[in-house]
Amino acid sequence: MSARRLSMRKTRELLRLALGQKLSRRRVAGSLAISPATVADCLGRAKVAGIAWPLDPAMDDATLEARLYPPPRPSSMSRPLPDFAYIHKELRRKGVTLMLLWQEYRSGNPDGLQYSQFCASYRRFRGQVDFVMRQTYRAGEMLFADFSGDGIPIADPHTGEVKEAPLFLATLGASDFTYAEVTEDEGLASWIQAHIDTYEFFDGVPEITVPDNTKDAVTRPCFYDPDINRTYLEMARHYGTAIIPARVKKPRDKAKVESAVLIAQRWILAALRNHTFFSIEQARRAVAEKLVEFNDRPLQKLGVSRRDLFEQLDRPALKPLPGKRYEYADWLRPKVNVDYHVECFKHYYSVPFSLIGKYVDARVTATTVEIIFNGQRVASHARSAARGRFSTQTDHMPPQHRQYSEWTPERIVEWAGKTGPSTAKLAEAIMASRDHPVQGMRACMGIIRLGRVFGKERLEAASAKALDLRAYSYRTVETILKNGMDRNTAKSPKRTEPVTHENVRGPEPYN
Repeated sequence: MSARRLSMRKTRELLRLALGQKLSRRRVAGSLAISPATVADCLGRAKVAGIAWPLDPAMDDATLEARLYPPPRPSSMSRPLPDFAYIHKELRRKGVTLMLLWQEYRSGNPDGLQYSQFCASYRRFRGQVDFVMRQTYRAGEMLFADFSGDGIPIADPHTGEVKEAPLFLATLGASDFTYAEVTEDEGLASWIQAHIDTYEFFDGVPEITVPDNTKDAVTRPCFYDPDINRTYLEMARHYGTAIIPARVKKPRDKAKVESAVLIAQRWILAALRNHTFFSIEQARRAVAEKLVEFNDRPLQKLGVSRRDLFEQLDRPALKPLPGKRYEYADWLRPKVNVDYHVECFKHYYSVPFSLIGKYVDARVTATTVEIIFNGQRVASHARSAARGRFSTQTDHMPPQHRQYSEWTPERIVEWAGKTGPSTAKLAEAIMASRDHPVQGMRACMGIIRLGRVFGKERLEAASAKALDLRAYSYRTVETILKNGMDRNTAKSPKRTEPVTHENVRGPEPYN
């Protein structure tokens, strides 16, 4: 819609507010009840006509109108049209506006289009471009990431079973340059690794990364203030990008990646539909080849490829990669037990005994486990894969191994003795089998609590059974009780007489 022609009274007030009072176009438009486009048109005409504020007192309305709205040239005069593909590309550069581009166009073409005609012609051009290209993004500003709804079938070479491997896609806003990767699954580790690979593929980092509201990115979806997964947020801080998830039920927020998904289905998935892959690596190599073709293919309306736009627009504007890769880490929030250890993936790590009963944060990488309390690291351990075992540092133990609530090995045995002598002996055996008796307290307290569920008599019988089996663990006692093995304590009698049966041969044939 073109800007309308104003009366000279409003035109003078517009020039006063905009040029004299230095108000923004939007505020001038609000004051005069006109559109910002009309304000921009009038100011553009004033600039071309060389009109400044204050106006010459001798300039009447007729003179002002003649300078702002000169009579149209005869239709026989041809006016050069702008290169709208160039204009569309330049608008993605930081700080570039239509007004600036129009001024540059008019400086080389004094007889060219007026500003309103220039804008209207550009809008018509933009309407002919693909939907996703119609949105204007600054160079290096936004990256859109998501998993494709459809994946790539991977056949097991031994069983023939076919499973679908997800396809991760990421697209830069300004250039439409795209990265695609086949992943093992849609879990958090794959999601993070795909982002790391994306940044390295682009050899730079955008200002903003826009994921969909996937559970790997957002722990609590919210229209106004979503909670970002802590591992994802830590990765973003490492690379210096901001995570701004697409708003719920706002498809335009993720139009870029949605368009990339559709294009990937046409140019990657459909192109590989007749291929059979027997491993993730085979599929990744094939996708990488198709991705090169996709990024190098010229865009129909702009006449340049996504790679050309990337080199011109996004690459110079991206932030540099950090000195080292992000190391994936899981974040847990365990509670410090009475034995001053926390559980992380079925292994137990010690913390200072003063934190007993408190919740801490645990950052777990492939090699280390860091325990953090109130933002400060209070313990660090080498990660262990030994399930059910303990990693204990001496300086975390209390003096003489006294517990926060005066729980001692002796008190544990005394408490177990209230159930029965077998339970007390089992508690002693459990603590004796550990590197330090304190490490067995957790199992002993769990065993004693089983008495509340199954009764003391059954717990005593189960403890006796565990002692006979020399299986000194909480899990053994729990299994005995759940399976009713404590009730079957009688031993099978030994046979004293030989078995006689018509199908049983004696020793004679062998003599």
